Amino acid sequence: MGTPDEEPGYLPIADLSIETVRPLPHGFALEGRGVDGADYRLEMDLELPVDRRTRTVLAELLAQSDWRVARRAPPPLLRRTRRTARVPR
Repeated sequence: MGTPDEEPGYLPIADLSIETVRPLPHGFALEGRGVDGADYRLEMDLELPVDRRTRTVLAELLAQSDWRVARRAPPPLLRRTRRTARVPR
């Protein structure tokens, strides 16, 4: 997967380092600080059951990760170039 700079249409939102990982009933909450100095919280839901040992390993891996968040918005609606014809009354 390329970086947002390499992917056309993606705009960078945040670069952050994960500092803590907290378990949630069906996933994890990742908290960290971005290069902009803001605090971020990401929640990740897992759609499959995870045993305790796997959950521990995943939390350790995620706690040592850096994240780059980017967004691709849909293209803006094209403006109409023709005027709407008026119906005489």
